[in-house]
Order: sequence, then structure tokens, then C-alpha cells
Amino acid sequence: MQIDRAGLSEFLLRRRAALQPEDVGLPRGARRRTNGLRREEVAALSHMSADYYARLERGTGPHPSEQMIASIAQGLHLSLDERDHLLRLAGHQPPARGASGDHIGPGLLRILDRLNDTPAEIVSELGETLRQTPLGVALTGETTGFTGPMRSIGYRWFADPASRRLYAAEDHEFLSRLWVSGLREVATRRGPVSRAAAYVELLLGSSEEFRALWERHEVGLRPGATKHFVHPELGALELSCQTLVDPAESHALLVYTASPGSESHEKLQLLSVIGAQAF
Repeated sequence: MQIDRAGLSEFLLRRRAALQPEDVGLPRGARRRTNGLRREEVAALSHMSADYYARLERGTGPHPSEQMIASIAQGLHLSLDERDHLLRLAGHQPPARGASGDHIGPGLLRILDRLNDTPAEIVSELGETLRQTPLGVALTGETTGFTGPMRSIGYRWFADPASRRLYAAEDHEFLSRLWVSGLREVATRRGPVSRAAAYVELLLGSSEEFRALWERHEVGLRPGATKHFVHPELGALELSCQTLVDPAESHALLVYTASPGSESHEKLQLLSVIGAQAF
């Protein structure tokens, strides 16, 4: 496919103009004159330089990679149809639609953008963290940077014992069963050539604990409403977890809160001070 530079430029311009700062969790500011977002704001949301994005919008930039286009689509809060259109304009074939994609729907993103004072994250059906709020990073560490199978918390649980330190020891046995049960369900639902099935094969060959639990054939286990974390700076935290699911993408928004007046609630107030430095 050939890149349509004029079409790409016009589409980026129109989508940027249609977004307001509050749509993406940014402050409006008293002296704003721009209709919609500024180019540098879109660039920051898309994790690229302002110059690179500006050249694309002017139709003079290089041929962007699929990864770059995917980042712009996420930064502009595009729907899947809009993302696929943007990919075609950039000369790329959109990926096959599936439940294991990383593109987050604009509805979940709009909610997450308004939760900067709350620990929250968006995860895939395989437990891969796709996006975190700043306090989400402060609570669990930066978990969006993993690659390959290690992106999945269920896989990391068995492949890297250090990943368990964040959770109370008394919950480890149940969590091991939970991850195995969930992985079995996803692998069955998505089929033998899915990423979930590949993770199962890897863990069957590398983890005795996983093999023993896999032989139980447990399904239907679900996490409790209360989660017990062990933060490296704050210690024990008892948090409620509210979940909002986007069935179209099989993504879930997890929001962590504590009962007002509780010790855990007081500790959450310190997260904004401690930040991600504890990790």
C-alpha cells in the first residue's frame, strides 16, 4: 500500500482539532487560543517529538512505521475503525481484529484520563498492562514496559518469583490458581494458535508449580473485591478493586481505592509524594 500524505495530513489535522484538552486529561489553561489540541500536546500523548508529528501533519515527514501510527491513534483517542483508517492512509495494512489487541477504546481512555489522583490501570485479558495512571505506577511500579510473554502478570507470576513480592504472602496460593484458571479459559476461548496457548506451552515446559496446577483443570476462579498489596515504602495496603470491562476489546479498567479513614486510605495519600521512585 502507498502512503496517502495529503489524506494522512488532513485526517490528523481534523482529529486534532476535534479534541479538547479536557477530553484527554489535560488542563485547558487561561490563555489557550488553539481550536482543539496543540501539535505538541498530541506529540506528547503519542510519545514522539513535536517536530516529527508536525512534519507528518504538514505532509512532509518520513514514512511512519506501524508502531508510530498506532501511538498516534492512541494519543488521539481514535476508535478501532479510525485507527485502521489511519493505518491505511499511512500505507499499512491494519492488523486482524482480535481480542488480544493493544489498542484501547476511547471510552476507557477518557475515564482513565480523569483518574490522575487514583491508582488505576487498563489491562488486557492476558493481564498485560496497557496504560497506568501516575498513582498506578506508584502503587505497582511501571508495568507497561515489559515485552514478550513477560507482559502478562500471569506469566510473570511463574517465570519471575520477584513479581510476587507486591502481593501479600497469604494470597499467593490462591493467586497462583487464579492465574492458571484464567490462562486456561483464555487459551480455550482463543484457540491453539493464540498467544495464551503459547504462554501455556512455555510455562508447562519451565514451571513445575504451573504444571501441577494445570493438571487440576480449574476454571471459573475470579479475583476478590479486596486486594492485599505490599508496597516497598508504605508496607501493607488493603484496597478495593473496581473493574470496568470493555467487551468489544476484552480490556478492563481496574481502579484501586481504600475505605475513607482507614490506614490504607492514609497511605494512598502518600503515593503522590513517593511516586515511582520506590521502584
